[in-house]
Amino acid sequence: MAPELWKVTGPARVFDSQEDALAAFAKGDLNQDCVVVVRFQGPRANGMPELHKLTPPLSVLLGKGFKVALVTDGRMSGASGKVPSAIHVHPEAISGGPLARLKDGDPIEVDAVTGALNVLADATEWAARPPAVPAANAAGPGMGRELFGMFRAFADDAESGGGAMLSQAGL
Repeated sequence: MAPELWKVTGPARVFDSQEDALAAFAKGDLNQDCVVVVRFQGPRANGMPELHKLTPPLSVLLGKGFKVALVTDGRMSGASGKVPSAIHVHPEAISGGPLARLKDGDPIEVDAVTGALNVLADATEWAARPPAVPAANAAGPGMGRELFGMFRAFADDAESGGGAMLSQAGL
């Protein structure tokens, strides 16, 4: 990754699914310096699907000269390439983590050199914001999401491996 990409500061573009972010890209809504935030993607929210479909469009934005980064409570398995990414952010949004308080336009700093991830919003307003909740069908129907809902409810965070805490589930 080129050194000029190691630090990105820009407005948040907040999405609750990879598909919503891809649709915004297709409409040209991401043609700017920005930090793309895809929340409600962790183990408890929807089982932590792979977000690798975001790499090509974000790379296109970089190729157009925009400074772009990705922030998510989800995962990417090493496919981010040259896009600075903060993944596995926890606590995840579904558990009231900081991504749940983000709004479109909030200034965010992603610094790959220091490992800093900062929301540069007014501290008083930030503290007063209620956390967002995902749309009822944000994860999409099917794919076993309904069947494994109980396991997601008792899952650890991504940094702990996301494994279900079966003793708490009474299993």
